Amino acid sequence: MQAADAELVTRCRNGEPAAFEELYRQHAGRLYNLAYRMAGTPADAEDLLQEIFLLAHRKLDSFKGESALSTWLYRLAMNVCLDFVRSRQVRAGRLTDSLDDDRPGGPPAPQTLPPDSVARLDLERAIAQLPDGCRTAFLLHDVEGLEHHEVAAILGVSTGTSKSQVHKARVRIRLFLARRHAAVAE
Repeated sequence: MQAADAELVTRCRNGEPAAFEELYRQHAGRLYNLAYRMAGTPADAEDLLQEIFLLAHRKLDSFKGESALSTWLYRLAMNVCLDFVRSRQVRAGRLTDSLDDDRPGGPPAPQTLPPDSVARLDLERAIAQLPDGCRTAFLLHDVEGLEHHEVAAILGVSTGTSKSQVHKARVRIRLFLARRHAAVAE
């Protein structure tokens, strides 16, 4: 564990309010971005961020320092976000999303776009419009870098379902970006 992490954790454990505020300021931005990508709305992301830091406050004594504090917080945040996504899927009465009926008609979307035409905001909008199962699998695999078997284990689905969800997410993102590019070009 880095000395700065160790000192900050010790201060937090000793109940120093300024220490937890410092921990929040250092990590809130990155964790909010994760929560936003997983939840899809700013309101849900804010709720998740609050839940993440409440949980971090309660569990800080279990932090052993075997990894960086940022890594520990990120894993904690990922677990909170996955619980949120799973509960939302269960409430909706489905464990995976099917896009088979949602296939676009006509020719397939172009596979490449000029690099300067794809704004980060457009990509975030495309990801936010994905169904929960696709978005979660895509974020875990393509953004977080997990293998399909890891994604499958986390989501409680088969490896094939993970692959299918990521593929469907990529297709929808390409289509969204191609339509956006065509609209901008007009």
